[in-house]
Amino acid sequence: MPKLLFIPGSLRAASSARATVRTLAAAIATEAEVTVAEIGTLPHYNADLKDDPTVAAFIRQVGDADGVVLVTPEYNYSVPGVLKNAIDWASRPAFASVFKDKPCLVVSVSGGALGGVRAQGHLKYVLNGMLARVHPSREIVVPSANDKVRDGKLEDEAIVGFALQTLREFMAGL
Repeated sequence: MPKLLFIPGSLRAASSARATVRTLAAAIATEAEVTVAEIGTLPHYNADLKDDPTVAAFIRQVGDADGVVLVTPEYNYSVPGVLKNAIDWASRPAFASVFKDKPCLVVSVSGGALGGVRAQGHLKYVLNGMLARVHPSREIVVPSANDKVRDGKLEDEAIVGFALQTLREFMAGL
């Protein structure tokens, strides 16, 4: 069974990013070993900070995963600072980090009509810069995401169905 690490890019417990993670993770629970990263406990990136156990644990999670699924909300047309901070920690040493050649799948959510496509584009650009292997597929976007969350889960049959199909294609390539 593949090991997947889901990284929600929001700290808010009731966020649409976390609802999307919960929905996708529950749907594949019998097909993959799922771990969800809690990136809010990471310190701000500082190259002077050495041997932080929280950072080491996060880097270990990324390294141990067969694939990483990043679910990012869109903040001001880009990725949230907390997600970028986590990526910055795991991107060291440059071009030789745990993200090098790591299969990654990107999902974006937004309260707006575009579903976070701008954040998704930025995130893919950052992942490519770290030499991660971004899964080639049509974008998984969740527009008007806040309106689609019920009881902590994403409820949109078409989007969830498409996301699960793409997620299973991603897992098949691991």
